[in-house]
Amino acid sequence: MSLQIFLEGRFHGIERFLAEAPDSTTSSLETRALWLSLASEVLPRALLKELGLAQMLLGFSSAGFFLLVLPEETRAEAEAFLTNAAKAVAGHSSGQLRLIWAATENLGDWGNVRKRLDDELARKANTPLAGIGFEAVVDDHAGPQEDSAWLAAVRTTKIVGWNPETPATILPVAGKHEWPLADSADALALARHAAPSDDQQTLAIVAALAARSEGGQAWGVLRGNVDNFLARLGSANSIEDYIRISVVFKQFFAGELEVACSLPEFWQKTTILYTGGDEFAVIGSWDALIALAREIERLFARFTSVTMADFPGPEAKTISMALALGYEGDSLGEVYREAGRKLDAAKALGKGRIQLFGRSVEWSDLPEASQLAGRMTKIVTDFGCSPAFLDELAGFYRESLLEEAGGGVVIRRKEKRFEKPWRFHRRLNTVLEPMVRLGLNRRREFERRKSSLIDELILRGVAGRRLRPAGRVALEWARLSAGAAN
Repeated sequence: MSLQIFLEGRFHGIERFLAEAPDSTTSSLETRALWLSLASEVLPRALLKELGLAQMLLGFSSAGFFLLVLPEETRAEAEAFLTNAAKAVAGHSSGQLRLIWAATENLGDWGNVRKRLDDELARKANTPLAGIGFEAVVDDHAGPQEDSAWLAAVRTTKIVGWNPETPATILPVAGKHEWPLADSADALALARHAAPSDDQQTLAIVAALAARSEGGQAWGVLRGNVDNFLARLGSANSIEDYIRISVVFKQFFAGELEVACSLPEFWQKTTILYTGGDEFAVIGSWDALIALAREIERLFARFTSVTMADFPGPEAKTISMALALGYEGDSLGEVYREAGRKLDAAKALGKGRIQLFGRSVEWSDLPEASQLAGRMTKIVTDFGCSPAFLDELAGFYRESLLEEAGGGVVIRRKEKRFEKPWRFHRRLNTVLEPMVRLGLNRRREFERRKSSLIDELILRGVAGRRLRPAGRVALEWARLSAGAAN
């Protein structure tokens, strides 16, 4: 029996490749994200087919990396294939994206094998020109990831094809090798739902997604990431555990997001950018993205309670998300980057949180914020109060508890006690007066709701009165629901 080797490939520079996509009405970021997801699936499978090996030797593949088990005698051929593919990927992405890989013998326990792979990948990541050739980096041609027709075709095709002459090109039609995307047990696990345009003929652009939102016309990018997923993979005792964990998480995101975004409340308001082994990104109407975030977190909690029950510790059992909003004139790349920064800020404060409207809160606080936002909005709609009271409330909240200290470092600011609450009551009583005269019964109902709102905004305890953290989220939620601009 021949010696086996493990070969792991990674796409290096993904964040830059996606975030720096040129603006266009069809969004180059969307096409780049879909191309990257497909390339991560197709290239390792094409390698196996070119070498005449069984597809079962693919251990795992997802957006950004893959893992293969190969016979030792195929190492040279695999290296040649990947070298050619790496040059094509660099040229295809104008040098923004690099394909790197590491290979090692299946000797010793999995922890040692994993360390050898990580060390080799780290070395190549820190030597940008190693093994691909400078000529590939300066090749500045645009590939299918900039082609809106390619995007529309891949969103709907049932197969994708690949040819060895153009290894970085994924075809929405048959090639020398091809793989199904639908209607097959062997279909690639790829989430590709996209909101249709108003005429149902093309894909909706961000302006259309904003117009479909309730209240203020805003769109956004929702990004999610499993907490401590790499730590969980690093603690795997065997290659079998490593692959099993990777595969089930990938299937969760690809499957559940595709199903969720196809539901009536989401299908016209959301477009999936990508899903990976531990993360995802979706663009859509701001209100739909909040509802989608709550649904995915609920499904994820149920998923991990079953699949991770036998694993000790909290690693990979919670998920954090962040929503960044975009308005007319904002570019998708900028909002995508902002969502990434907000996600990092949420994770800096703890695990299992969502960064929403400039404040990071735990998932358990979100239902309360939703209810509170609804009460604020109803005071305006049911009693004719001026929406100005929402702006007045904002004055009582300090800015975000996070500051950037330079170099991407995030620090926590000390929260001060809420002093002189009678001023809060007095100012609110002024702005909350209804604009129309109310009857006695309606006046009593109004006073009851107003008192309830004030009580819910303020925490009371031995340390004094403080503004409830979820209140700021609820306030911005209500302002946007009432049609406030950014």
